Amino acid sequence: MLSDERTRDALEAALLPLLALAGGLLLFGVFIALAGKSPVQAWTLLFKGAFGDWFSWQNSLQRAAPLMLTALCVAIPARAGLIVIGGEGALVLGGLACAGLPYLFAPPANSLGTGMVLVAAAAAGAAWVALAGLLRQWRGVNETISSLLLAYTGIAVFKHLVEGPMRDPASLNKPSTHALAEGLRIGTLPDADIHWGLVFGVAACVLAGLWLFFSTSGFATRVVGGNARAARLVGLPCTRIVVTACAAGGACAGLAGGIEVAAVHTAANASLIAGLGYAGILVSFVARHNPWGVIPVAVLFGGFGSAGSLLQRRMDVPDASVLVLEGFAFLLILASEALRGRLPLAWRLPSRRMQAAPQLQEGTP
Repeated sequence: MLSDERTRDALEAALLPLLALAGGLLLFGVFIALAGKSPVQAWTLLFKGAFGDWFSWQNSLQRAAPLMLTALCVAIPARAGLIVIGGEGALVLGGLACAGLPYLFAPPANSLGTGMVLVAAAAAGAAWVALAGLLRQWRGVNETISSLLLAYTGIAVFKHLVEGPMRDPASLNKPSTHALAEGLRIGTLPDADIHWGLVFGVAACVLAGLWLFFSTSGFATRVVGGNARAARLVGLPCTRIVVTACAAGGACAGLAGGIEVAAVHTAANASLIAGLGYAGILVSFVARHNPWGVIPVAVLFGGFGSAGSLLQRRMDVPDASVLVLEGFAFLLILASEALRGRLPLAWRLPSRRMQAAPQLQEGTP
């Protein structure tokens, strides 16, 4: 029956990412063992450093905030049928726009001014990623390649402006823009060392899910992503829908850059180029491009990132070794797509054909 098929597909959608993550952890243990360390200790410290106490939770949640937004830069266009991996460029340009708005005029040093610099960040990210959608629809350029090249271009533009026309003369060893005024910065949540960017990230994921699954335009976006030819036949404006999805995803990544400037770095500098846009690709794929699934996956990978320093202190391995874990997980997530619909029958609910077989046998003379 159709409901059984949907249940089976849902189980596969949940099971395959979990198996990929488990496989990634297993391969990470092998990697640690080859370095002469205990994989069991590494696994223990990994989860202790991520979720062992309130201090670890705060670090994990703070790291998860930008991952939620950069993951949406992949997830939303993916629902329209595009694989966009240029969130890193949108993030750094969003941070640059956030820090650069006061160069044009002085925003009020209050919540209104904070909103203005964040809107500027989102607008910069939206415009940059929308270019990939326009190139796809108007010139047939593959969006995966164009978005990646646009990311590199955006980073180059960022470095040129930060180290040149927009550089603060007082930033000697680390070229930076002028710092944001105190009133434009984002503070922390009450009784927690977590900035308000977490709230922005969770809200963006929830709203994106509500839009995709419970609105007419969201349904149209999913129709275009499912079958663009059929969407054109029924009269849907595919170009507008695709470009809108890219702009929405880019706005989320740009907002992540703006929050990083307003809440963490206070100015735009090379610290923004930290791979958060690329990590968002992994988060989105593990979450199956579901905005609601992005939230727990981002928290998990934010926790892995925060546990790197504990691994370095306790086991004398580089804190960047967690990037190896992320790489293993990403490769296995991509490989797991080949298993979709091919899992052993013992793991799957009976299909409609299997259910109908006994009835045919009973009716056969």
